[in-house]
Amino acid sequence: MKVSKSNAEHYIWGDQCDGWHLLKRQDLSIIHEKMPPHTAETRHYHEKSQQFFFVLEGTATIEIAGETFELEAHEGIHVAPHTPHQMFNQSDRDIQFLVISEPTTRGDRYPSNQ
Repeated sequence: MKVSKSNAEHYIWGDQCDGWHLLKRQDLSIIHEKMPPHTAETRHYHEKSQQFFFVLEGTATIEIAGETFELEAHEGIHVAPHTPHQMFNQSDRDIQFLVISEPTTRGDRYPSNQ
């Protein structure tokens, strides 16, 4: 079956950020996310899951293990398990990106102060 934001399971997270489950399996998760201007997720890490963030629209800022990266549209970055990270939208417009997680991050998210 075809899937898109229009027919995917939707949820709200953080400070009015949106997520759409494009694929929701235990071994693989693909989520389309949208973050409004000047929002951020909570810094965290995953014990088991590795993730790949791929920007569809706008400029995203991601901090990974103390190093900050700016990702433009059609750029992505890998985050290994056990690696503290945090996504930010420091711009004045929405950003949209894919988060691909293997396996799913459900039950595998831990706060990080490092």
